[in-house]
Amino acid sequence: MHPKALLEACSELVRLTLKFDHPADATVSRFFRDHRGLGPRERATMAETVYTVLRKKLLFDHLAPSGSGPKERRLAILGFYGPGDFLRSALTDQEKNWLDQCEKVQPEDLMERHRHNLPEWLVQPLKDQLGEEFWPLVGSLNLGAGLDLRVNDFKAKRADVQKELAKAGIKAVPTPFSPWGLRIAGKPALNKNEAFLKGEFEVQDEGSQLLAMLVDAKRGEMVVDFCSGAGGKTLAIGASMRSTGRLYAFDTSAHRLDSFKPRMARSGLSNVHPAAIAHERDERVKRLSGKIDRVLVDAPCTGMGTLRRNPDLKWRQNLQSVEEMAVKQTAILQSASRLVKSGGRLVYATCSVLPQENELIASAFSLANPDFEPLDVGELLLGLKVANAANLCHGGNNNQLYLRLWPHRHHTDGFFAAVWVKK
Repeated sequence: MHPKALLEACSELVRLTLKFDHPADATVSRFFRDHRGLGPRERATMAETVYTVLRKKLLFDHLAPSGSGPKERRLAILGFYGPGDFLRSALTDQEKNWLDQCEKVQPEDLMERHRHNLPEWLVQPLKDQLGEEFWPLVGSLNLGAGLDLRVNDFKAKRADVQKELAKAGIKAVPTPFSPWGLRIAGKPALNKNEAFLKGEFEVQDEGSQLLAMLVDAKRGEMVVDFCSGAGGKTLAIGASMRSTGRLYAFDTSAHRLDSFKPRMARSGLSNVHPAAIAHERDERVKRLSGKIDRVLVDAPCTGMGTLRRNPDLKWRQNLQSVEEMAVKQTAILQSASRLVKSGGRLVYATCSVLPQENELIASAFSLANPDFEPLDVGELLLGLKVANAANLCHGGNNNQLYLRLWPHRHHTDGFFAAVWVKK
């Protein structure tokens, strides 16, 4: 595609995305469906340009007014993902001079908000938790996320999948914590890889794999994934059960459950039973009260731990949405806890880094439910032979009560988990 045409297309996609009518990934996908003539390189350039604009929105908003032309074009120029000479061939002389001036701006000369590119409501909670590590976190969020795979150990071994990927020219290295994980560089096409088609691996962040490990489901048990979504953790749990017992995948979205079915078919698992529920107090839930060995509550959340992948979330959420989410999380956790039988395990998890959605929810649940005893996640992970388990945790007397993953420390998305056993 001609540089000018590609820049125009980038500008239009930036304009549509910044309306925030829909999640950024949905907006990008729809644009590509409507413009099927775009090749892989054009799509990659456009998507990365949009995500760069979202990651550095405050900085680009600061620099854009000194330029000329439509604002979305100026933002697309600043965030353009590709060779500089290719971009400059699409610019007017005035735009080239403006871009030269922008590129001379040094980070140390910028205000703090233009360096961290986070909404003010999010900054202080992160600084309170991280102190001097705040800026390393900012750096990791602006780099974007890598790509982790979970090997389906019901069908294959990690070393064998690693070799299969190598044959396709894809270098994969074992993840440091999850025994199921492989990490690959870049974003190679995987959906036509033979091992993928055979159900030998799924794309899944290593942190998400650790959440499934904490459920520690055994053969023949009754297990519930209470907010299963597209089913990534469900499949990991089902594999650990060796396709025995009964694994219910509950979700309020029938659409998400439908999208889960092809993945379930590839996985080879026969113990998974997806079921759409109206709400957390659904009759299907009540019928299983006190009968379940393991319950995972992967609660809906603000997603503030996934900003490497979903930078638009920081502009789509606010303090009010955090408070509303906490009310919902509390209700879901309480309802899900009724499923757990005596001696059973309850796991509460989010992909958020905010205490309001994590520690505060967990501690309030413990206070309100003395029949549930908190377990030290660090000790559980140590029992599962996870390397450096203590470094993945914080809280409690020995600082290992909760799982707490950070992008800059652990190279995963930001995750939280708390675990209880019912007395």
